[in-house]
Amino acid sequence: MLVAPSSSSTKKAAKLAKSGQGKKVRFQGGTTFPLIVAIVVVLGLALVVYARQSRPAADASPPTIDDHWHQAYGFYLCDTWVQLTGNKEDSAAPGFDEFQRTGIHSHDDGVIHWHPFTSASVGTRAKLSLFTDVYGVELDNDKLVFPEDQRSQLAEPYQADGVFEEGETKCTVDGKEEDAELKVVVWDNFSDTDDGTTYIADFDNISVNQDAMVFSIAFVPADTAVGMPPWSQNLPELAGADNGQVVPTASTLPGASTVPGATTVPAETVAPAAAIDGTTDTSPVTTVSASNGAGAATTVPATTPVTTGG
Repeated sequence: MLVAPSSSSTKKAAKLAKSGQGKKVRFQGGTTFPLIVAIVVVLGLALVVYARQSRPAADASPPTIDDHWHQAYGFYLCDTWVQLTGNKEDSAAPGFDEFQRTGIHSHDDGVIHWHPFTSASVGTRAKLSLFTDVYGVELDNDKLVFPEDQRSQLAEPYQADGVFEEGETKCTVDGKEEDAELKVVVWDNFSDTDDGTTYIADFDNISVNQDAMVFSIAFVPADTAVGMPPWSQNLPELAGADNGQVVPTASTLPGASTVPGATTVPAETVAPAAAIDGTTDTSPVTTVSASNGAGAATTVPATTPVTTGG
């Protein structure tokens, strides 16, 4: 049964409708709140636009993916020069994943081949630690550890665990055991004749920022000055061989000697490591005859490197 609305209800509805005509709907509290919301939205959009426009450009500093660099390196352990071994370009080799990620490797020649595959090894990301990571070598502020596949070239007392640790591992020099310390000496170019820049910490942040650099990673008594690896003077020939250039061989030049894993180069081009007092000290070397300077070197943390010498 339908019930008709009462006349009083109808009159109230009509009155309310009439009273609402021409009136604006207002937010409670006036127009202040919506104005604040609008300002916040506008400022937020402006900040987003500013952030996008002011983003720093991608790191385009060298090395780039187009670069093909070579740096000489060596480990000077007590009194012996050592190179890393193994073809990390082989997919079955330990360290292949790191090689595939960065493109950094060596050819059993004492040379770092810096051929970036990805942005992981370009610009300011190019660090010496990328190379040691490929070979599984741990280089901390106070300890150097060689993985099992890199220990056969070490001196016999260190082959068991491959560890060179400050305060634990001793160096035997002239029949006497001595405490030793880690340091990395860096030269901007293999032709430099100064003492290089010596780092005693923060090795992970040592930059690789140009071609033809030299790195000597040393575990030696504190008063030992570390020179360049003896094969560093052959860097142009070794790099040229990697680039497919013709390099002199023993059959074309008299008196040549061969560096294992490398193209034969003239022996007379092998210069001893830089000496501070002009003398050289012939030391046993795993792969080739080594010479090492004598005298003390200035050492500073990697965060504030200082170049010493001439």
